[in-house]
Amino acid sequence: MTPEPSFFAIRIATSEVDRLGAERLRYRVFVKELGGDGPMVDHDRRLERDEFDPVVDHLLLIDTRIPPQTLDHVVGAYRLLPGPRAAEFGSFYCDAEYDLSPLRSSGRRLLELGRSCMHPDYRGGSGMYLLWNALADYVNELNIEVLFGVASFHGTDPQALAAPLSWLHHHHLAPPGLRAVARPEGYQRMDLIAPEALDRRMAMTQMPALIKAYLRLGGMVGDGAFVDRPFNTTDVFLLMDTAEMSSRHRDFYQTRRQPAL
Repeated sequence: MTPEPSFFAIRIATSEVDRLGAERLRYRVFVKELGGDGPMVDHDRRLERDEFDPVVDHLLLIDTRIPPQTLDHVVGAYRLLPGPRAAEFGSFYCDAEYDLSPLRSSGRRLLELGRSCMHPDYRGGSGMYLLWNALADYVNELNIEVLFGVASFHGTDPQALAAPLSWLHHHHLAPPGLRAVARPEGYQRMDLIAPEALDRRMAMTQMPALIKAYLRLGGMVGDGAFVDRPFNTTDVFLLMDTAEMSSRHRDFYQTRRQPAL
């Protein structure tokens, strides 16, 4: 099922119903589909939630044919946390898994991306493209310089993920000035296979689509993966420096700044 774009609306959550809709979608994807859990997950109401939800901006893809009261109207979502708001709150979500000292000391304008998900019935269509267009507007409006967040592999067995983790480490490692480091309690080294022994096809086949999309935008990774057993994932730290994006993608962001004719 791939609905026509005319049925879509994109907005930052403006109501409790919108936020609950995002948490319902996340429950379907992260809990039911991927087997995750967490201390604030509400299984009775089918809501995946945590302490950051009241603080972040929820960027939502809405199917306008579905009544909001059902909480099923949100079919795609991103959580966005700008640096100043994280400082006021006291932390980024990623602080629980990575030492972000290099990013904070860089003096750059930061934006944390998280909980990116799409309802399975809407994958492969225009939904993610529409979300990314809206994200570009948000980035331009706040003059963001560095976007970052954790992206996840399903499962917690690093040997099963040796090829993609090693490929990321050997080919996409962030420079020291922006290289967050996984915290010791979940740290998993990523250089599990020597560069000369890596099979690129195998590594890319195992790479989640979202990570591949970030790599095409010039994405880089931090030092070490973080094994998140409650959420049943192996996380990698991904960042994008807007100043280092390819000219093709800088042009995309610049285009989003132009007024509509």
